[in-house]
Amino acid sequence: MADTRRIAKNTLLLYFRQILIMLMSLYMVRVVLDVLGAEDYGIYNVVAGVVTMFGFLSGAMATASQRYFSFDIGKGDVEHLKKTFAVTFQIYVLLALVIVLVAESLGLWFVNTKLVIPEARLTAANWIFQAAIVSFLLTLITTPYMASIIAHENMNVYAYASIVEVALKLSIVFLLRALPYDKLILYGILLAAVALVNTLIYRFYCRVHYTECKVLFVRDAALFREIISYSGWNLFGAAVGVVKNQLVNIALNLYFGVIVNAARGIAMQINSAVTSFSSNFSVAVNPQIIKTYAVGKKAEMLDFAFKTMRFTYLLLLWLSVPLVFEMKAILVFWLKEPPLYTVLFTQLTLIDALVNSVSYTLGTAIQASGKIKAYQAVVGTLLLLNFPIALVLLRTGFNAVSVFYEAIVISVLALILRLGFMRKILSFNLTAPFVVNNFARMTVCTLAVFTCLFCFHKFPFTNMSIVNLFIEYLVSALILMLLGFKATERKFLYAKLREKII
Repeated sequence: MADTRRIAKNTLLLYFRQILIMLMSLYMVRVVLDVLGAEDYGIYNVVAGVVTMFGFLSGAMATASQRYFSFDIGKGDVEHLKKTFAVTFQIYVLLALVIVLVAESLGLWFVNTKLVIPEARLTAANWIFQAAIVSFLLTLITTPYMASIIAHENMNVYAYASIVEVALKLSIVFLLRALPYDKLILYGILLAAVALVNTLIYRFYCRVHYTECKVLFVRDAALFREIISYSGWNLFGAAVGVVKNQLVNIALNLYFGVIVNAARGIAMQINSAVTSFSSNFSVAVNPQIIKTYAVGKKAEMLDFAFKTMRFTYLLLLWLSVPLVFEMKAILVFWLKEPPLYTVLFTQLTLIDALVNSVSYTLGTAIQASGKIKAYQAVVGTLLLLNFPIALVLLRTGFNAVSVFYEAIVISVLALILRLGFMRKILSFNLTAPFVVNNFARMTVCTLAVFTCLFCFHKFPFTNMSIVNLFIEYLVSALILMLLGFKATERKFLYAKLREKII
């Protein structure tokens, strides 16, 4: 059986960590936007986005690393784990070299000749680009150490390191106000310094506590090819995120300029803060899914994966829907004068995230099997359509909001495909009780929450948005507890909360 006590402990720890991070991050966005201004904030988002496009490389390797580390830990093969870490680290070093070459050639050319950036801010944009490269490379080298911590399920280290990172980023806000330099350039350099500190923390902890985390040169061509092959298909899947997020962001820049990029940047920050709560739950349970599969308990793994899918979705439903209804008031209170389109961008981004949340643990179950070639090829190809369809829409005169509606439609189609591949790869019936029960509860809860909050929003009991938001969260929580969870699950959650509070 999956270690329910450990998962509950890790999940609660990550939630408390995320509350702190969310509050600090949202405050930081407000102050940075105020200090930089909408134009410079938009420049940072689109220029740094050119570098983070390469994040699909590290994202693919991070998924592979966690899968192989968790698999070896689940089987208890320490010697193979050491070899796996060494080979994985060597692959990361090769990736870093490739990224530097591409970024300093094609990337630099694109920033200076294709992006719509005011000429007076082109020098600052180049500084930001170089700082973003340094930050990204440091984050890339940190990834295998973070994967080890997650595979070992030492979430306290992951949580505390993340809090330190965000606290350092928060200190940047005060330095931006105090230091008499170009604020945009200074922001990029200070973020690179935070990335360096973060890398040193993870590396030091892992080298002290995990025997496998030694930087050794290991020659194992078979393992190298296996990890590269597995990562290669993940690479294709991860590239989809670049298309959906960064290339679409660039398309918006080419047609509407940096102010729209600022609005999208704010929407993505809020989306990241909200969805991180549900993704943290996935971080806590993913190692258990892989380890359960590694020891041959497929039926138990499937049941656990679908329960996790439901819990992840319901948590994000509770967090996001009240925000969707109160977004305009929240943004005006938070930013005073949010850039054009910010409200609608954020609402649609949260709805898209809600659809994608269903895929978190389904993808992990497929990854555990190792049979990802056809899955990544078909689902990835569908998701890659985000960019060309967005270009067609913008070229034919549709407004900036149209690309967000398009993204939601494609996410729904991708979810249907993922379910089909999961059924085929893991050999189970989509009409099985554990499948139908989870989806039925999710559907009923979605309809109930949206209907109740829509009615409440039309006839609010008060004109105070904060009070409205509190009532909406309370109503949503009651609906989800009654309709979304079984009696035994409610009893377990109540016991765990009582244990933490009393």
